[in-house]
Amino acid sequence: MIKLLLADDQVLFRQGLAFLLSLEPDLAIVGEASDGREAVALAETLQPDVILMDVRMPIADGVNATRDIHQRYPQMRILVLTTFDEDEYVFKALQVGAAGYLLKNTPSEQLAAAIRLVHEGYSQLGPTIAPKVFAQLQSPATLAKRTEYWLLSDRERDVLKLLGEGNSNREIAQKLHLTEGTVKNHITRILCQLGVRDRLQAALWAQKCL
Repeated sequence: MIKLLLADDQVLFRQGLAFLLSLEPDLAIVGEASDGREAVALAETLQPDVILMDVRMPIADGVNATRDIHQRYPQMRILVLTTFDEDEYVFKALQVGAAGYLLKNTPSEQLAAAIRLVHEGYSQLGPTIAPKVFAQLQSPATLAKRTEYWLLSDRERDVLKLLGEGNSNREIAQKLHLTEGTVKNHITRILCQLGVRDRLQAALWAQKCL
């Protein structure tokens, strides 16, 4: 059972979302927060597996709440669910630890599927969000780093390829017969070498460039 925490200041939307998701046999709503500060507090007490986080909320917005929760509980997966697709929100949320970014018009069955994938360690981007991230990867600064790929070791290239295919650290470790700690170390060097911010951008880089 995947334990969900919903963080959204719109009560009717939150209640409707809770009802729809509760119809899924493997999803359980364990709590609801109306602002970012409450989301951080409930994350501590309820220990959810996945948090659906709006970005614009009173007291503390979703970006700050995502940062605080990710820093304290990196095992929790945070999926942004909002009406706002401005670049500022998208990149800030992903940079501080969000595992995905979807818009509220996402059909409930697709949202449920995205929650399951995020819980398994994958990243999820909505159809209007992915092009923004790809465009960022095509910036001159990033393109200039593309030659740095060839400075990666063979093993690091293997890790990057599997990362681009959507594998979690555990899956990469199993496929390459490595420990998860070794995989994390490889990914840290890959991020530095390619000049990207996080594993999501590294995965997108691999999908676009390999």
